[in-house]
Amino acid sequence: MIIGIGVDIAEVNRYHFDDIKLERFARKVFTEAEVAHAKRYRYPAERLAGAYAAKEATRKAFGHAIPWRLVGVRHHRGGRPYIELSGKAEQLLSARGVHRMHLTITHSRRDAVAIVILEADDPAGGVLSSGLHGSEAAAK
Repeated sequence: MIIGIGVDIAEVNRYHFDDIKLERFARKVFTEAEVAHAKRYRYPAERLAGAYAAKEATRKAFGHAIPWRLVGVRHHRGGRPYIELSGKAEQLLSARGVHRMHLTITHSRRDAVAIVILEADDPAGGVLSSGLHGSEAAAK
């Protein structure tokens, strides 16, 4: 059963950074793995915009803000992206009954778009859930 859907679009030109600005921005938003992945490509800004869109789509799917660096975009060997939650954000999976997260990212030279779908096996999954701060809130 789908219990959350998030979508986001990011403008690629906002992610063209020199090394100093990238390091500063990455400390707030991106994981080391995301930056390393982006740097392996000819147009790293497209990959960074895709990672940002995926993080924002994940936050929307859960229905509230999650600290940026606790939402990581990783890739399977074949290149398929997936979301990796860390720290306190990992607790959201069991709190919401999430058993699967689906992620797709697409980008052009101008825009990157990401869609995240959260699935639960329990039909009541996500009806009543806890946020990162332990307060109960209805899932949207």
